[in-house]
Amino acid sequence: MKNFFTGNKIKILLHLLAWAIILGIPLYFFKRWEIGKDFIWVYYVGNTINGIIFYSNYLVLVPKFFFGSRNYKYYLSVVLLLTVLYFVSDRSNEFIFKNVPGRDRMEELENQKIEGKPRVLPKPDEHFGRPPLKEMHLFNFMFTSLFLIFFSLGMRVLERHSQTEKLQKELEKEKLNSELAFLKNQISPHFFFNTLNNIYSLISINAEDSQMAVLKLSKMMRYLLYDSEHGNIKLSNEIDFMANYIDLMKLRMTDKISLNIAFPEKYTDLNIPPLIFIPFIENAFKHGISHREKSFIDISMTTDKDSILFRCANSVTKAREEIESGQSGIGLENVTKRLNLLFPDKHDLKINKSDKEFEVVLQINFA
Repeated sequence: MKNFFTGNKIKILLHLLAWAIILGIPLYFFKRWEIGKDFIWVYYVGNTINGIIFYSNYLVLVPKFFFGSRNYKYYLSVVLLLTVLYFVSDRSNEFIFKNVPGRDRMEELENQKIEGKPRVLPKPDEHFGRPPLKEMHLFNFMFTSLFLIFFSLGMRVLERHSQTEKLQKELEKEKLNSELAFLKNQISPHFFFNTLNNIYSLISINAEDSQMAVLKLSKMMRYLLYDSEHGNIKLSNEIDFMANYIDLMKLRMTDKISLNIAFPEKYTDLNIPPLIFIPFIENAFKHGISHREKSFIDISMTTDKDSILFRCANSVTKAREEIESGQSGIGLENVTKRLNLLFPDKHDLKINKSDKEFEVVLQINFA
């Protein structure tokens, strides 16, 4: 009941409007066609009972018993409610028609018919008032009351289904946000750990390069800790982040490594989730290069107004084969989960592996 009265105001207004029409109809006909007051009273009493049936079922019986674990209580309650209200309706009709002119005369004619006596026909100008036959009254009452029971039950079930769907969507949204936050927080420490190892190896080799690496790392960490915490970010910011990471990795590269980068110069600055592409690049630098044999990394991106096509390919080294026999990278696994959560049915991730090359092709559609 609390949900009903504190729910949508439009729903309450519709209920009030419906009752205003129902209660106003007899007043119109009463003035236009001079209908007897007794029939007006029957109409109002009948609709009052109908209202009790509808709202008792809608507000009390269905929420309390039908949605419970024991449905039989609901059906027993409905039978008891209809039985009590039928007798109330029957007695009210008897009381209303009790003093109708000609009532005694009509009962006398009925008794003559039952006893088989000759009937004295009424005069042409003689009018009678009588309540409806009990059989007809019972039929009308059961038809109307059952219609109201099923109608109110259907309304309540549909409302409950709608509320359940709404709650389910909210729960799914909360679950999505929680999983995204968890996966993103898992990517950041993993990336930070690998980058610190790279800087550590640079310190003893070139102090100037290590200082530059620390500066680039500070910009990247600012991006990780602040910029990427506010939901989606601009594609330009993500490209700058990837470029800084690649520049940082280039400090350790030798002449045996071939690096080809092709980021778009002119593009639509789309809003995208942060840290979508960097795990693939990180994975390429971690497992795709070798300082003892020739290796390569090819990274490219093309965009239009509502899609992004990203490709990252790298050579497969013997060290990578040994690592793959043990476990896969955390970043690559997490970004796959994130894509499934963020772009269901709107992305295409292809991972192609061979003895010499590992390729990732990702297309995201925003339309």
